[in-house]
Amino acid sequence: MSTTRRDFVTSALALATATLADGRTAVGEDPSAAPRTSGPADTLRVAVIGVNGQGGAHIDNWLDTPGCELVAICDCDPAASGKHIDRLAKRSPKPQRPEAVTDVRRLLERKDIDAVSIATPNHWHALMAIWAMQAGKDVYVEKPCSHTVEEGRVIVDWARRLGRMCQMGVQSRSMTGMRQTLDFLASGKIGPIRVARAICYRRRPSIGLVETPAPLPPGLDFDLWAGPAPAVVPVRQRLHYDWHWDRRTGNGDIGNQNPHELDKARWALGKQEFPRRVVSLGGRLGYVDNGDVANSQVTIYQWDDALLISDVRGLEIKTPVTYGLAGGPFTGACNVWYGTTGYAVGPTYSSGIAFDYDGHELGRWSGGRYQAHFANFVTAVRSRNHADLHLDIEDGHLSSALAHLGNVSWALGEPIGPDAPLSLGPVEFPFAGHVSDTLTSFERFLRDNAVDRIATRLSRGRELVIDPATERATDPAANALFGKEYRKGYELPRV
Repeated sequence: MSTTRRDFVTSALALATATLADGRTAVGEDPSAAPRTSGPADTLRVAVIGVNGQGGAHIDNWLDTPGCELVAICDCDPAASGKHIDRLAKRSPKPQRPEAVTDVRRLLERKDIDAVSIATPNHWHALMAIWAMQAGKDVYVEKPCSHTVEEGRVIVDWARRLGRMCQMGVQSRSMTGMRQTLDFLASGKIGPIRVARAICYRRRPSIGLVETPAPLPPGLDFDLWAGPAPAVVPVRQRLHYDWHWDRRTGNGDIGNQNPHELDKARWALGKQEFPRRVVSLGGRLGYVDNGDVANSQVTIYQWDDALLISDVRGLEIKTPVTYGLAGGPFTGACNVWYGTTGYAVGPTYSSGIAFDYDGHELGRWSGGRYQAHFANFVTAVRSRNHADLHLDIEDGHLSSALAHLGNVSWALGEPIGPDAPLSLGPVEFPFAGHVSDTLTSFERFLRDNAVDRIATRLSRGRELVIDPATERATDPAANALFGKEYRKGYELPRV
């Protein structure tokens, strides 16, 4: 790779002040200006970065989005791109067939691309989004939008400075059924929402225990795969997907599946700032493997007048969990929102049901398509108004940071004795009954799965006290974990 990071930044910033050949401003457009023409016949030209997993869904959705042309796909593993070539050949006429690119830096230098969508491992999300915006692209980035607490705010800063549209990929934000459910909650018909549960009950199997580095797929550029992370091949059975369970590249299920649910919980609570207190409890429980993040984890977030409970369980749910509510038992990924006179359950990304506390149904809503979130992004790209985004990067940062705060609390924690009852220590929360019910249910979950708390330790996290205005904790050790080290050539640019 002949281009250095210094060369790339220099060319990107030059592009940021340049005008393209067709008269379009590359970056730094006035967001209040009239909508731009994106290209021939007003076609938005898009590239997908990271196509081994979720990126495949991005490819399909861009192909199905009117007014968009998929120009390129990009992955440092040629096999990942290769598995899409045949179907792209069938779906795209030859002159418009997307090109497969290996190096994201080469991709971002291209002037025939208006927007990118990013579905890489988490450790790349922030840097890639910022590089793309510096290069004049609008950005759709998968959840979590960041790998650390600090990264999310830096993405927001760049999006605002450069006037770029940046949306996080939590598709339920654009599902009609979910939007109608949240409109009902905001109407006050069941009183103010003061407690929300973000639930992820999905069994995740062990990734195995080995002592040798993962075999690298033939042709993969590992330096690019590692990017800002240490360029050390991880010790595990396979490189792909299992990066979720390695803190250098992933964030566990609280940062994998649960950003969807954390976002909907925070949305219903109406909170546009960090919580004031956070504490987490959990562990990598039930098996010993090469993963180093929790697979089962309860995290409590407290604002002055509201509580959010994140409940992640990565083993089998053998005893149904209902919390005495008519909308249970709760399975998979879902939400529960509590008002003063009733509650609502969101059992899927696109549906919701409301009840009073006697179990009488008050309403139900459903409907929506995954592709609607991509279409919403296109609407905002054309309007140049980030307020048109259903999940602007500011909201994406706030929801992603909740996952990171939980992981920071847990990482700073201490083991709980194998026979000790579960508790959050001396911490006292409002709405304490909901917290107590959660811990009781979680303890039953551990017993049901015969978790050996000597072989796999359960830890109580350190309580974090946070200033929402600065997005910093009072604890220097926590603040140190709000960021991370970056490898030379892949440093995080700051505004």
